[in-house]
Amino acid sequence: MDGGAFGAGKAGGAFDPQAFLRQPHTLLRLLSWVFSIVVFGSIVNEGYVNRVDDSQEHCIFNRNRNACNYGITVGVLAFLSCLLYLALDAYFPQISSVKDRKKAVLSDIGVSAFWAFLWFVGFCFLTNQWQASKEEDNPMNEGGDAARAAITFSFFSIFTWVGQAFLAYQRFRLGADSALFSQDYMDPSQDSGMPYAPYTNEEDATDAVGTYQQPPPADAFDTETQGYQTQNY
Repeated sequence: MDGGAFGAGKAGGAFDPQAFLRQPHTLLRLLSWVFSIVVFGSIVNEGYVNRVDDSQEHCIFNRNRNACNYGITVGVLAFLSCLLYLALDAYFPQISSVKDRKKAVLSDIGVSAFWAFLWFVGFCFLTNQWQASKEEDNPMNEGGDAARAAITFSFFSIFTWVGQAFLAYQRFRLGADSALFSQDYMDPSQDSGMPYAPYTNEEDATDAVGTYQQPPPADAFDTETQGYQTQNY
């Protein structure tokens, strides 16, 4: 991690794609993005089967439509969340405000922990319904690989999102670099402790000069002295 505020350097630097892709949280987001595609893609493509004597398709997970809907919903929303936070990671070094960076990191912690919980629930739910599935509901064992893939990558997604939350927490603890950033800006003119001289406009300065009178020359005193006559008593 860089030495700047919350794991990024000073705002205004050029974007480096290679350095961005080498960051641990970027790699975890990309993995989570791929895993979410596998989960909802497997359920959408092969998660619905039908019996030989029934034309209506049912969810492969114990004919429980809620299980398929949950896997698809969580997968799609996790896919969108990964894209959103990948964009935020790319823009993060350009954020100059430490407060805004703090909000972004805190949201990353909360969202990552939330998705880790949802994937844990999804893994338990899909596994339970898959184990409860009856063989007569799918005698040809169609879509079995897709169901196992959805369960497996739901399990993997738990750890990728937990890892994102952990890295975000590390970035939060890293805090702000006070040498590069300032959280609060104070107008110097509003600081009473600054030893600034009072302001005087040009007219006041002119008036002050105009009212000043020079002392009379020394010759005036000599003239008055010469005109004075002493009296003899």
